[in-house]
Amino acid sequence: MAGSGKAEISQPRWLLAELTYACPLQCPYCSNPVDFASYHDELDTEDWLRVLSEARTMGAVQLGFSGGEPLVRQDLSILVKHARKLGYYTNLITSAYGLSEERIVELKASGLDHIQISIQASSRELSDSIAGTTCFDHKREVARLIKKHGYPMVLCVVIHKQNIHQMESILDMAEDLRADYVELANTQYYGWAHLNRDRLLPTREDFRRAESIAQTYKAKLKGKMKIYYVVPDYYEDRPKACMNGWGTTFLTIAPDGTALPCHSARQLPGLNCPNVRDLSIREIWEDSEAFNKYRGDHWMREPCRTCPEKNRDFGGCRCQAYLLTGDPTVADPVCTLSPNHDKILQAIQSASGNQFPEQRPVMFRNPRNSRQLSPLTPDSNTI
Repeated sequence: MAGSGKAEISQPRWLLAELTYACPLQCPYCSNPVDFASYHDELDTEDWLRVLSEARTMGAVQLGFSGGEPLVRQDLSILVKHARKLGYYTNLITSAYGLSEERIVELKASGLDHIQISIQASSRELSDSIAGTTCFDHKREVARLIKKHGYPMVLCVVIHKQNIHQMESILDMAEDLRADYVELANTQYYGWAHLNRDRLLPTREDFRRAESIAQTYKAKLKGKMKIYYVVPDYYEDRPKACMNGWGTTFLTIAPDGTALPCHSARQLPGLNCPNVRDLSIREIWEDSEAFNKYRGDHWMREPCRTCPEKNRDFGGCRCQAYLLTGDPTVADPVCTLSPNHDKILQAIQSASGNQFPEQRPVMFRNPRNSRQLSPLTPDSNTI
């Protein structure tokens, strides 16, 4: 398929290594598959070393170690050291749970370039409640240790209905922790977040208020702390450029070795995602059905096919289109030009009117709940 003329194939630049789905936290917005407990047989150290080498040969330069919680892997330092030798810029994306000063020193000695930690809210009670685990105080201590050992303090707070009212105190907390970078990442509704959407999607008024506060702090702290406010797709008029274009930049390897054009892609029907145990990274990237299926614009239908913006947004997110309509080939319903845009308006209305009846609690991300769930299907947002 590499020579089919459907799309020019660029080289991968960003490798996301999802080392494990194991995680001590239970965040109800986790992007892991809702049925993650059904995936076993994680890649071993040698497999990961080979994957890192092959992806680097293909051109990947940015490497994110993620999960689940990547600190669960006892071979993390071995992988970091190998990545350093290969010339990657490495980023540990972690909940900070279990990250001790000793481990920070070990990872720094191995060559880790960057650590991004997450905190769920600005207050102990709410943060621990969202995480489903007592961890708030430890996260704050880890933030200080990261600064102590010469890393920039990179803080990520996922924003949603249950913590958006804390926007000011979240930014005050970030300033107190001497954060260098703060990502206020409004929840994107895949995985567990889609399952819990009515409990997580803020109202338009709450979103606008929070954005205004973020912009005020951005001006106030200019030159001291960089603040990135990621707008939620549901309140945009046009979709984001999914993964900078399918199969152009990003490569995700799941814990079981499944290679994905994006971290949520395995839920798409008929994708036939390849595995690094069976194929090389080059074969996967250039020749596999999964990576060629939505590469370029040959697959597009109207209104995307003739839209002048198709080379900017690439038709939007395939996973979002599938979850909202059942068809991954249609325009992302976020777009106001999409004939399915009413799906977004209905979701906003449903979330705004939700009364949180006791019989419909938030579904926390944990193995017990995961074993009760099947892969997400369109409009399976029933929580």
